[in-house]
Amino acid sequence: MKRILSIILALVLMLALFSACGNKGSKKESDTIKVGLLAPLTGDVAEYGIAVANGVRLYTKELNAKGGINGKTIELVEYDEEGDAAKAVLGYNSLVDQGVVAIIGDVTTGPTVAVVSESQADNTPMITASATAAAVTYNEETGQVYENMFRSCFIDPFQGEKMASFAYEELGAKSAAVLYNNGSDYSLGVANAFIAKAEEIGLEIIATESYADGSQDFQGQLTNIAAKNPDTLFVPDYYNVIALVAQQANAAGITARMLGVDGWDTVLDVVTDASLIEGAYYCSGYSTQDTREEVQTFLEAYKAEYNNEPNMFAAQGYDAAMILYAAIAKADADGKLDNETIISYMKATDMNCVTGHVTFDEFNNPNKTAVIINVSNGGAKYWGNY
Repeated sequence: MKRILSIILALVLMLALFSACGNKGSKKESDTIKVGLLAPLTGDVAEYGIAVANGVRLYTKELNAKGGINGKTIELVEYDEEGDAAKAVLGYNSLVDQGVVAIIGDVTTGPTVAVVSESQADNTPMITASATAAAVTYNEETGQVYENMFRSCFIDPFQGEKMASFAYEELGAKSAAVLYNNGSDYSLGVANAFIAKAEEIGLEIIATESYADGSQDFQGQLTNIAAKNPDTLFVPDYYNVIALVAQQANAAGITARMLGVDGWDTVLDVVTDASLIEGAYYCSGYSTQDTREEVQTFLEAYKAEYNNEPNMFAAQGYDAAMILYAAIAKADADGKLDNETIISYMKATDMNCVTGHVTFDEFNNPNKTAVIINVSNGGAKYWGNY
């Protein structure tokens, strides 16, 4: 009997020891909140991904220095999807498998749309800093709103409409040509919105040309546009494409004022000659020349951290982290760090951010104004809010 009791006592002690070890591990894990970051950190659009990531990293570092989320450290788990939609889906699943409570990403429209169905099935809270296609949060065919998807940037139709109105009302343009990427949801969505708004307000569209995704030769399309002699040329695409278009437009003899969208941000870093886009205007979500306190405080902190000036994507990445972490903090304070609670607090967002005051509409898109940037004397100048 004594021997049996001794064995039982030994087993009880062993169970207690294992339990203590397990509790210690759980406690350590509960002191950390994992958040995913899905972005192209290498590849053709890495300039966007790195900027967004730097904004997210900066806000994460600042918040952790202040005690994190209710005393818990934020662990940022990053995945480089290289600008590829298939890799973005793999990245999404990898982050979920690693136990993140929410994801900031993706960055460009194609990869972000690719992960929508996956994230919908899991109901994973997500916020993109820069994917502007309407399809990111809303399926127009079915009328379904993707309840778990949010964004800190404005949407493609918003940009297209804004630039058409700006060309007509502020620049006095009477005619416009549109050159767009027919293989990009982003470019096509903005172009369609620009054309629709132009027709509504009386801005005549006298030429519409398109090109395949990945094209580098636009001479044929630009020659056709040059023959129509429009007042403005609207090209909704990313900075690397704009650098090529600007050079070839000049060779084609086009004198129209070029207009663009937020994908133009950083174009002056890659264009061979800034004079090729002199006088151009493009829509953006932010300007370092904005004197608001939120902007200038962010600007100072970013420069100190990275030794360079933040672009729009960095600012929107910073805002995306700010919005998401605020929702996570409230859910955690409720003791309900689950998908539904985080999403409910994201929907209720009402806060001042670097790129403006943010609330969300019924499609999880932010309500805020746009910034217009003018390329003048080889630099990007803040024209104002519009």
